[in-house]
Amino acid sequence: KCAHLRLACQTEPKPYYTSKLWWCGITLLGLGEVGNFAAYGFAPIAVVAPLGCVSVIGSAFISMFFLKKTMRTADILGGTLTVTGTYLLVTFTPNVPQELTARQVQNYLVSWPFLVYSILEIVIFCILLYFFKRKAVKHIVVLLTMVALLASMTVIAVKAVSSMITLSVKGKTQLTYSIFYIMVALMASSCTFQVKFLNQAMHLYEATEVVPINFVFFTTSAIISGVIFYREFRSAAFLSVFMFLFGCLLSFLGVFIIARNKKEEHLQIPFIDCGHIPGHKLTGKIQPDSHSSCYGTLNKEDDSVKSQS
Repeated sequence: KCAHLRLACQTEPKPYYTSKLWWCGITLLGLGEVGNFAAYGFAPIAVVAPLGCVSVIGSAFISMFFLKKTMRTADILGGTLTVTGTYLLVTFTPNVPQELTARQVQNYLVSWPFLVYSILEIVIFCILLYFFKRKAVKHIVVLLTMVALLASMTVIAVKAVSSMITLSVKGKTQLTYSIFYIMVALMASSCTFQVKFLNQAMHLYEATEVVPINFVFFTTSAIISGVIFYREFRSAAFLSVFMFLFGCLLSFLGVFIIARNKKEEHLQIPFIDCGHIPGHKLTGKIQPDSHSSCYGTLNKEDDSVKSQS
């Protein structure tokens, strides 16, 4: 964003990919995603997915220095709630083994809870896709629900791939199993379509609407998929589950507060002044008096126009 703003202020605009600052930002973004991918190999989905709220807090605070944004009371309140929720998430996360072998992933893939869950997801996704494509229903909830359904498959595949790569690095080779490449294909395809529908939502709606709703939908679907596929809360106590869900709620609330009322203000121009157009002189008011009796009607044609017609 900072690179785009700097390029826009130049007298001779250059393509964004010629900016060193832009490439620096893309590199940092890529490193962050690599770290996020690796985290799935060491921690449950139920704790990695909600920690995405840290990026929202980071964006709010970093924008003060690079984009000269003003820190609001809502940002401080939202950040406090999100940090508190994050602490509860990490503290009460389910304690389950994170080393997943290829055979374990195969067993999870053909278990009846996941089969029922995947069939329900496919049916719901097809219904929403029908309304989106055939009925032109482009409500933000429809779009982001499809993104969330795809995201649940993405996080399942990402955790399986990350875990098998981690084990392979430790010396327990898992890359010879076909399930590894099946999960890689599932990860790539679901992620591609997920970005497609998310891009549609960003095109049709404000980012301040898309970001918090997408975070809530994505996190919820990721937690549900982790519970069903990897059975992450199988032996968790009731208090741990309650405090974990309470931490999720605080994180959701914090993200909504930070993203609320952050729409950019646009300059409102009530009418066009022909005096500012090169080659034209101001001959009269462009916008008529709203209290006049001729408001909303065409002005009388002059004699030259009448003679030509």
